[in-house]
Amino acid sequence: MIDLTFQTVAMLGLAAFVAGIIDSIAGGGGLITIPALLLAGFSPIEALGTNKLQGLFGSGSATLAYAAKGQVDPLKQWPSALMSLLGSVLGAIAATVVPGDVLRAALPLILIAIALYFALKPNMGDVDRTERLSPFLLGLTVVPAIGFYDGLFGPGAGSFFMLAFVALAGYGVLKATAHTKLLNFASNIGAFAVFATVGVIFWKVGIVMGIAQFLGARLGASLAVRVGAKLIKPLLVLTCVALAAKLLIDPANPLRVLIGV
Repeated sequence: MIDLTFQTVAMLGLAAFVAGIIDSIAGGGGLITIPALLLAGFSPIEALGTNKLQGLFGSGSATLAYAAKGQVDPLKQWPSALMSLLGSVLGAIAATVVPGDVLRAALPLILIAIALYFALKPNMGDVDRTERLSPFLLGLTVVPAIGFYDGLFGPGAGSFFMLAFVALAGYGVLKATAHTKLLNFASNIGAFAVFATVGVIFWKVGIVMGIAQFLGARLGASLAVRVGAKLIKPLLVLTCVALAAKLLIDPANPLRVLIGV
């Protein structure tokens, strides 16, 4: 049984608030909240489950904020959101039987590649570009695959959604960010349902963190709409690099064993 003091819960709330700001703009809020939960004494599976509960508040808040600003129409995006949800359910179920060593080894390299893509690609702003994959095909193939990953492992899922919308759908950075939030909300619901079923969620802590993340996400989405790509692009790059660095310095990461570190 975890003995949580008022100070610990307050620090978890603060971590969730900051994570909400970052996640609503560039994704990667779990980079802050999951380590915070682990430091508070939660087991890895309890941290993941509780994180999904509080993440619902943040992704839901950001979705509402972007919709209110006219950046996304949730009614038009619901089929893709459903595919994201279904993918995450399958991923969360698979997480109970599939070893995550391969993902843990590959993820830092993938995140660095995403950071380089956004950092080096010229003329990347808020203007839409050529569409390489129709919204229907994107929702049928790429979206459930990322949802599956979010349920199976999680870190960086928002960045993957962003990359898909920019590179394949041809969306501008702000539009991609807005559309990412609903799909992330849906994948959070799917994984949350599985974790709730197996009873690994600390509800009171998750709700406190969720309220804080809701407020942070509201602020972050407002900043993103006002500033656009000038804020989103560098923060996305920094988030990807920071998450990759955190995973690489983890002694348990199999990639360190492969390269002899």
